[in-house]
Amino acid sequence: MSIRPLNDKILVKRLDAEEKTAGGLYLPDAAREKPRQGKVLSVGEGRKLDNGKRVAFQVKEGDRVLFSAYSGNEVTIDGVEHLIMTEDDILAILE
Repeated sequence: MSIRPLNDKILVKRLDAEEKTAGGLYLPDAAREKPRQGKVLSVGEGRKLDNGKRVAFQVKEGDRVLFSAYSGNEVTIDGVEHLIMTEDDILAILE
């Protein structure tokens, strides 16, 4: 299945959670926090201004991004969890 976000929405795939702590302890699934990093899979056309023009995104497909813990809406596509969010939900691009 293919998904194309509309307008100012961005489709992000969350990166995998760390399996062990910095001290070397392995974490069970229940103790892991959901990662706040992800990869941009697809972007919409951009936010529409009053004059009809669209604002270009600062992020692009393939960017690794950092976002807040409760941002976006979770959706499941072919059994894999993704997030649909606006660019305002993204805090930074990781380089």
